[in-house]
Amino acid sequence: MITVDLSGAQSFFNEAGPDYATAAEAHRTLSGATGPGGEFTDWLSLPSAFDARELKSILSLSQKIKKLGNILLVVGIGGSYLGARAAIELLKTPSHNTICGSGATEVYFLGNTLSADAINETIALISDRDFCVNVISKSGSTLEPALGYRVAKALLERKYGRATAKKHIFVTTDAENGTLRAMADAEGYESLVIPSGIGGRFSVLSPVGLLPMACAGIDIEAVMSSASEAMLTLDLRSPDNPAWQYAATRQLLYTQGKNIELLASYEPSFRYMAEWWKQLFGESEGKNGIGIFPASLEYPADLHSMGQYVQDGPRTIFETVVSFANSRTSLSVPFLMGDPDQLNYLAGKDFSQIAKIAKQAVKAAHISGGVPNIEITCDTRDEQGFAQLICFFEVSCAISAYMSGQNPFDQPGVEAYKSNMFSMLKEN
Repeated sequence: MITVDLSGAQSFFNEAGPDYATAAEAHRTLSGATGPGGEFTDWLSLPSAFDARELKSILSLSQKIKKLGNILLVVGIGGSYLGARAAIELLKTPSHNTICGSGATEVYFLGNTLSADAINETIALISDRDFCVNVISKSGSTLEPALGYRVAKALLERKYGRATAKKHIFVTTDAENGTLRAMADAEGYESLVIPSGIGGRFSVLSPVGLLPMACAGIDIEAVMSSASEAMLTLDLRSPDNPAWQYAATRQLLYTQGKNIELLASYEPSFRYMAEWWKQLFGESEGKNGIGIFPASLEYPADLHSMGQYVQDGPRTIFETVVSFANSRTSLSVPFLMGDPDQLNYLAGKDFSQIAKIAKQAVKAAHISGGVPNIEITCDTRDEQGFAQLICFFEVSCAISAYMSGQNPFDQPGVEAYKSNMFSMLKEN
């Protein structure tokens, strides 16, 4: 299970320490669905309540997509794609599409940009090959994926003709309402349902994330089984609950002027997990003029670009470092004749050993520089570890938001730019 080490933050605590009484109250509010947004808390019970028949249906669709071309183009933005991409990069590799091998399904993403260059690059990668499309949107009216869907649909119809193109389009949307639901019903697309009681950023363990994950070869049955166990563990009503520890410590540091959180990891495959985390916490907490700003860094690379700022910049930051206790592979440092770089003292040591010492050195330096450090450790980078991280961050986020007096499940500020954008587009 996830462990939280607060030793690197304790010297910054006040005498009272983290407010676990308020964390307990927030947890009661969350579990009882009695707070603002309580109608969007179905993600808590989703792993244990998920219909086994629906899981089999998703697996069947993934096999159907494989037979139709071995390429899936996922059209979505925000919560409609970040979780799936995070899972694929963390559990497979950021280079999945390059090294997945013959017979495996490649997964590409569209609908998350308005850059013609980026869209055309994706088109160039797949347009001369057989592919399927999974359009993901609760409403179907968000501009970026709606335009991405138009591009994907046009590609399919030019390639296969209108009738056959329909068999290559799979929709994940609301059961009854919205533009995309209406289009799916009108065109006869096969579809999966986004549960009504789950918002986008909490939807990765629903069909939103599960179909792309299954297509990439991730064991979604293991993911859901592990998530069910994790949710039970995270329901512990005690300061020993790692979600309480993380949420309460974040809020304590915020009251002390630490209003920027840097989420870091030493695993490059964690990059899109951090992107998912930024949406989760940013949309859930950044409201009414308050909230911790979520940012992410990739260590050690960013130690050579942002390390100076972290060490000596404004003391308004704290860092949360996610690690995996066990590496998947091993690699030893080679011996060089003559020791030209004076590093033969490291010859034979595994890179994981060196990374562990580097983490300890960085942690000590940052703490001495006035940066509190929270360590989150997950045992393994596999389906179980992924499920544990998702559940841990979701529960922590909701508790943290309720502790700060926010509704974790709305995003009223997002609508401001959308309204302006559609108005200006119609005028120009």
